[in-house]
Amino acid sequence: MILYDLNNSEASEPYQALAISNGDRQFSFLQSIVNAALSTNQLFLSQSILKALNFHAIACLHTNAGEYRPCPVYVHNGDGNPENIFHTPEHFRVSALMDNFINLINSTWSQVDPVTIGAFILWKLCAIHPFINGNGRTARAACYFAICVKAGGWLPGDVILPTLLKRSAEYIPALKAADASHKAGALDLTQLQTLIGKLLNEQIASAQPPEA
Repeated sequence: MILYDLNNSEASEPYQALAISNGDRQFSFLQSIVNAALSTNQLFLSQSILKALNFHAIACLHTNAGEYRPCPVYVHNGDGNPENIFHTPEHFRVSALMDNFINLINSTWSQVDPVTIGAFILWKLCAIHPFINGNGRTARAACYFAICVKAGGWLPGDVILPTLLKRSAEYIPALKAADASHKAGALDLTQLQTLIGKLLNEQIASAQPPEA
């Protein structure tokens, strides 16, 4: 059963209900895989983790959950202008692009601070758009995985970074600014790094102090 295929819409009540349940399962898996990575000293990002995060996000909502997309996808900017479509890389390039991406992340893992590596993961996964659907959810979760593993543990807070990013009015403009800088020939993640840093501070500040 693939709910999107039943009526070609994400607005149906069954789709929305399952999307919420999937989000809960992705959150639980994310927390578990952070703890597992730290307890086994597996301090790196893997394609298996990314695929698992995507599977939890879109299982039974869309086809090819947890698999790299076998077809083109097009991302609309939401302004109704058909010219403002983000053209993702061709699907036959995704596997090689992801190999290069993972190799770059892990070869620089020990040299880069948590916010910087998280910002790059977030931007690059959104740019490659490796999955049929759920790319944003997967990218935000992967960003947080890297930040927590680099920080040495699951960070406290009532609402975590992936949710705060999704809610932030600054999130999409920060991604677009990074895209524009990359297109101009010099990737600049400053806006995205600043936003992530700010939201992490908000998250940690929201944590309830331990009872005396």
